[in-house]
Amino acid sequence: IQKNPVALISDAGSPLISDPGYKLLRQCIRENIFVTTVPGASSIISALQLSGLPINDFIFKGFAPKNEKKLLDFLDPIIFEQKTTSFFVSSHKIVQTLTAMSYLFPTRKVSVCKEMTKLNEKIFYGFPEEVLNEFLSNKKYSLGEFVVVIDGEKNISNIDKKNISSEVQKIIKRLLEKFSLTE
Repeated sequence: IQKNPVALISDAGSPLISDPGYKLLRQCIRENIFVTTVPGASSIISALQLSGLPINDFIFKGFAPKNEKKLLDFLDPIIFEQKTTSFFVSSHKIVQTLTAMSYLFPTRKVSVCKEMTKLNEKIFYGFPEEVLNEFLSNKKYSLGEFVVVIDGEKNISNIDKKNISSEVQKIIKRLLEKFSLTE
């Protein structure tokens, strides 16, 4: 069966930003339908549009730090963030960042957009550990520029803010010291 291309166009700015269009995109992801975006002025907006996550209320955090301790400090507030969060990650820190994310928020959906609007564009969807395993399965995936999008925390009342953060940070720190990025 030949598939015909479909376009989602909005006459009120970028589609999916202030409308429930992410639900349509989420269904496309479930059905393994290829989706891309026409590039705009910002990879952040394109990544949010392709994430399949609610993006009517989001925050952008900039670049993830390169230093291990600073990376954990950067990710720590996202544990409790109820808004969808996006940030940039460099190619040599994507595996380390996904490893930390899989311990800090293992049940949150994420989208990692690689090489937005370029020939090798690829979007990864799932829980942090699932996406990490995809990166570990093919070293070529770790090359490029990345925009990470994380779903907001839905069960904020069930989280003990005083205990989880420091315990999880200690575990992650030990794991990152013990294992190389490829392990």
